[in-house]
Amino acid sequence: MSSSSYQTIDTDFEYNFSFDKVNGDLLPDWFLQERVRKLTTSHNDSDDTLLPDGNCVVYWMQRDMRTKDNHALLLAQAMAQRQQVPLYVCHVLIPGGTPKSGGSVLPVPMQELPITERYGSFYLGGLQCVYDELKQQKVPLYMVHSKPYGEVYAPCHHKAVTHAIQEQVLLQHHIRPQLFVLDTSPIRQFRQWHEGFAANFQSNIPIWQVDAHNVVPIWYASPKREYGARTIRSKLNKLVDDCLQADDYKKGKIPEFQGNQHIKSLPVEIPNTFDRQSHEAYLNWDTSVPAVQYWKPGTQAALHRFDEFVKCGLPKFDQLRNDPNCNRQICSQLSPYFNLGQLAFATCMLRLQTHNRDATGKASFIEEGFVRKELSDNFCWYSPHDYDALSTTADWATETLQIHASDPREYVYTLQQLEQGQTHDDLWNASQLQLVQEGKLHGFLRMYWAKKILEWTPNPTTALEYAQYFNDHYALDGRCPNGFVGVGWSIMGIHDQGWKERDVFGKIRFMNYNGCKRKFKVPEFVQKYPPAAENAAKAQMKTKGTGEKRPANDTNGGNNSNKKKTKQVKS
Repeated sequence: MSSSSYQTIDTDFEYNFSFDKVNGDLLPDWFLQERVRKLTTSHNDSDDTLLPDGNCVVYWMQRDMRTKDNHALLLAQAMAQRQQVPLYVCHVLIPGGTPKSGGSVLPVPMQELPITERYGSFYLGGLQCVYDELKQQKVPLYMVHSKPYGEVYAPCHHKAVTHAIQEQVLLQHHIRPQLFVLDTSPIRQFRQWHEGFAANFQSNIPIWQVDAHNVVPIWYASPKREYGARTIRSKLNKLVDDCLQADDYKKGKIPEFQGNQHIKSLPVEIPNTFDRQSHEAYLNWDTSVPAVQYWKPGTQAALHRFDEFVKCGLPKFDQLRNDPNCNRQICSQLSPYFNLGQLAFATCMLRLQTHNRDATGKASFIEEGFVRKELSDNFCWYSPHDYDALSTTADWATETLQIHASDPREYVYTLQQLEQGQTHDDLWNASQLQLVQEGKLHGFLRMYWAKKILEWTPNPTTALEYAQYFNDHYALDGRCPNGFVGVGWSIMGIHDQGWKERDVFGKIRFMNYNGCKRKFKVPEFVQKYPPAAENAAKAQMKTKGTGEKRPANDTNGGNNSNKKKTKQVKS
């Protein structure tokens, strides 16, 4: 069977939405009971205050790749200390698709995208920091390389991952866990890994899942998909103080990571080095998207960046955060670290509690990193089958996109033209080049960028595929709920409302070039990415005389009853 025939995802997977609480008598006093749920039924129905026999506690670290303020790790540590057994940690390397010759790939589902050198180097760099921090506390990190399972399942399928953990962690290292602790991700691939592992694991070992990523645990914040920020904000604000546990931190109740200091002699050897070479070989990453030296991986690098942001960016954050010309001076640049779990937003909120100034900047930063980020997790958690598809839109958005799907587009660009920033719009080109070259697109520009993809592609389905592909392939803060929801907000009105109806967009919120000029100095931004203006000039020459011409750089696609035929831009 060819590799292309393997199943990568279980399209009929039955997701677990239950919040089955762990018995509070089993948990340490400081631990928030609402932060953990049971994924397996009790191994002992008559007394679930007991754990089965075994020789360790295992924490499967997947989304939250850090040792600081990681409540999944701290809970696993507390249980290992209570049972007087060692703590072990494992991580399943994310298997990607095979890079295509020449480096170009067509839009495919996230789990089939090749891992790029950019993403892979930041990802492995963060894991190497985790390995070093765990080793200092005598905790081994077992790296799992999932492989095809049987003749059906690709390495990224949950059944292949379950088999790999059993073979490469439990059997290879003679491990008999008393307890498995997992962290939590709403991304379809990883959620199937976790819940599929619990469903398929042939053992009486209890499996607990901890939301160590969100300030307010995802299943505790709301039992349903929220309509928007206005509906979830009050729920989060009502629970945030209890979930942040700032008083417990001040009183020293929340323990530091101490690993296996409670064990005199560890029964296993910890490898002396992090075998990065074998991990790189396994990832087989796409070298056409190189690493960016600006992004230094790991929690310490993230904390340094946060401290610089508080000092230099926070005072004017609420005023200048939407100005791309102030990007690195004002914006925190922390989204890649949040995305790969190298920094918890709770850590930032705790540190800001003693920052007694810049109130409006703090409020804006917390709105983005707390409310909006946890709203994105809520959306993906309660729409696991289709959070990245048009089928998940609100009724009004579905209707308006269908009505206008066949509207003539004044410009239509190919995937390759868009990828290389070769449109008639110099601002859009500069935005795309920022993403391709730097690995992160400014937040305000991401909205304009995605909406123009809707305007310049044949239909909304194509627009969604292209935008998600670009974001997941090039951005270090791609492949995450914020990325899917950000693109979805722009193209299919997720968490938005209907606006004035116009061609192509229907009632989806519209943005144009002139609106951007009113917010910031567009030429100053465009000049930072020299090919942008040149490419726009070339594109304008190619389309000259092929239809109704608009003034240069005026991309107002408003309602136009005299609209001429679509301009298919020549390559």
